[in-house]
Amino acid sequence: MLPLVPIIILQLFFSPSAFAVDFLYNSFNGMVNATNVTLINDARFDSSVVRLTNDSNQFSFGRAFYPTRLTMIKPASNSSGTVISSFSTSFVFSILPEISSSPGFGLAFVLSNTTSPPGALASQYFGLFTNATVPAVAPLFAIEFDTGRNPEFNDPDDNHIGVDLNSIISATTAPAGYNNSMGDFVPVQMRNGQNVRAWIDFNGTSSEINVTVAPIGVQRPSTPTLSFKDPVIANYVSAEMYVGFSASKTEWVEAQRVLAWSFSDVGVGAAREINTTNFPVFEPVSSSNSLSAGKIAGIAIGCVAFVMICASGFYLYWRKTKLKDEEEEIEDWELEYWPHRFSYEELSQASDGFSNQNLLGSGGFGRVFKGTLPNKTEIAVKCVSHDSKQGLREFMAEISSMGRLQHKNLVQMRGWCRKGNELMLVYDYMPNGSLNKRIFDKPTKVLDWQQRCRVLADVAEGLTYLHHGWDQVVVHRDIKSSNILLDSDMRGRLGDFGLAKLYEHGEVPNTTRVVGTLGYLAPELARVAAPTSASDVYSFGVVILEVACGRRPIDMAATEEKVVLMEWVRELYGQGKVVEAADPTMRGQYEAEEMEMVLKLGLACCHPEPQRRPTMKEVVALLLGEQVAAAPADLLSDLARGDTSTGGGGSEEAAMLRPPV
Repeated sequence: MLPLVPIIILQLFFSPSAFAVDFLYNSFNGMVNATNVTLINDARFDSSVVRLTNDSNQFSFGRAFYPTRLTMIKPASNSSGTVISSFSTSFVFSILPEISSSPGFGLAFVLSNTTSPPGALASQYFGLFTNATVPAVAPLFAIEFDTGRNPEFNDPDDNHIGVDLNSIISATTAPAGYNNSMGDFVPVQMRNGQNVRAWIDFNGTSSEINVTVAPIGVQRPSTPTLSFKDPVIANYVSAEMYVGFSASKTEWVEAQRVLAWSFSDVGVGAAREINTTNFPVFEPVSSSNSLSAGKIAGIAIGCVAFVMICASGFYLYWRKTKLKDEEEEIEDWELEYWPHRFSYEELSQASDGFSNQNLLGSGGFGRVFKGTLPNKTEIAVKCVSHDSKQGLREFMAEISSMGRLQHKNLVQMRGWCRKGNELMLVYDYMPNGSLNKRIFDKPTKVLDWQQRCRVLADVAEGLTYLHHGWDQVVVHRDIKSSNILLDSDMRGRLGDFGLAKLYEHGEVPNTTRVVGTLGYLAPELARVAAPTSASDVYSFGVVILEVACGRRPIDMAATEEKVVLMEWVRELYGQGKVVEAADPTMRGQYEAEEMEMVLKLGLACCHPEPQRRPTMKEVVALLLGEQVAAAPADLLSDLARGDTSTGGGGSEEAAMLRPPV
């Protein structure tokens, strides 16, 4: 049996440079208001474990740190230089969602020179990173145990481990699991509540990180789950750093628990062994509960069972009737916005009860399902939850305006359905998926050059309609290749208006919080969080470069000069070699002058000064070969210079995203 209080061992080893730390928490029992662990925001002691987020908060984050900073850079022995310290750690964690099909979040083991990384979001990205164009400011690296998948961040699946260097985009990832004694890979599900053991060894001398996971009860596997070795790690280490854990969540409940923790910065493999016996077990809430706790006479059991069956039948009948009334009840305020309402039963039948087989995708917004109506019309159903009827009403007022948008290059919204505080939005189904899936990750059918140009022109026309062709200006705010969908004819349509904002023509946008996706955000949003049509143009410029180059806007696995796509293309342009950025899979499909024009147009849209970017009307004219006020070649040559025309060394976004030296 474990003792009721945690085993805490702290040894200080004197060396010429610094003290070393070696501690072991076999449990966190009795550590209320303890000074052995610093808890940030929603993190708390819960019986014998540390809980990192709060179930009752819609947006929650929590961090737990060892209170003393570790010495990570120290003088080298017998030399005048310095060395990076090595360490090893082991801990036991459990991640359990309230609803197994809800989006996942996970947790992270983190080293940071501050307990509160600047700009970190309280709802996403493990509570460590921001969704602005600027990566984490402080030297920071984390090992993520991720139970959610964000395709825009290159996540391979919803159950993986990654090394994060000052960015939510992992430098490397690996599926969660281990190799058994036979050499076979055994997956480890990190989101079913089971207690998972993790080992992390950091060798500062060789800049190498090894991470291993296995369920408790399994001996430490000899082969690490993930290995990462790169001298660039030294850029993310400061002289002294805090070590601990961090997690965050949105409205879905996911209990992230740390049950035990062992750490030593004496060297690799020095962390003390954790006693894994008698740990609490966390399981999903089961709907089946025992009705009897002891021996009861047969006749009493029969009577109780009969009464319960009758009561249950009455309750189910009453509940079914009540739910049906609620589903079909249409309140007056709903009719003010949009009369085209689907019934919940209609959408449930269309999607086979919202089955996983019809799940098209999921994220922070909710989930999207494919459906087929009785008339054989294929639809996509996006399910969005809101925490209050007032918030739902405001959201519907916004969505109703979007529903009136009519253009051949926009994904058409067909209607909606409300059940309680859940809103279901019904769109046309796009059978060929999103643009990014036809360009990246070696798709089975790659878009050729002519198809890509046609898709760019389609989306540009749709954006021109949003900015100039309606009675209000619509700023999309989340233009990216994954939000561009392809219809049955491979024509492009812009979708996902969940972040869009409407303004009167000539109106100055109100300042709001920065939203969007890393790599696509205009640099001015880091200073003034007011989106404009020019910030949409910047995002579309990034998409142009993606399509022409066949690369994502940020690729942490690329060489340093190629990490930020826009910066790399602009450097090639300055050297007179911009065509070398073209996607090599399209070689022979285009004229060099045509490719150069498209790449220069992408750079022009990404100009660091918003007022110097072309309008979407000008972009459409150039893509369709029409005349604009200035000759196209002159216009693009001027705008594509970007920061080079003022003597700068890269756009603000590029400078901020470049790894530190």
